[in-house]
Amino acid sequence: MIKVGLISDTHKVFAKDVKDFLKDVDVIWHAGDFGDVKTLEEIEEFKPLVGVYGNCDDWDVRSSAPEYQSFEVEGLKVLMMHIGGYPGRYDRRAYELIQTIKPNLFVCGHSHILKVMNDKTLNFLTMNPGACGIQGPHIVRTALRFTIDNTEVKDLELGEWERIIDTH
Repeated sequence: MIKVGLISDTHKVFAKDVKDFLKDVDVIWHAGDFGDVKTLEEIEEFKPLVGVYGNCDDWDVRSSAPEYQSFEVEGLKVLMMHIGGYPGRYDRRAYELIQTIKPNLFVCGHSHILKVMNDKTLNFLTMNPGACGIQGPHIVRTALRFTIDNTEVKDLELGEWERIIDTH
């Protein structure tokens, strides 16, 4: 069993409220747009990190994180990339990888919109944690945490905060 914290679109902000929400996870998955390598390193220092670069990430981030990750956890095959889409509306590159890798769980970011959906046609779970940074079109900052146990995703929890971060 492993506890996963899922975030995306930090855009240079890994705030204390998000860290508090993720304090008990075993690993953080980041679905892209760290904002800078300093933020990537800050997350790595906080917890083990599995991440991908996003469209706003510079070459320093891209040299530290790949375009996509395909891995297995507790028997669950995971595909993670930044720009992915949703069931019936996948990005072309995401759809190609989905067809090749055939994941049980597809993780993406980019939209700043939290969505957890079953793809009933392709038979897998899709997760987008929304955005936990302060840049972008979102109204609230969001993150997810969940447990993977023997191929099952369970105990899914949502973290939700105001977009403005109290720095005091």
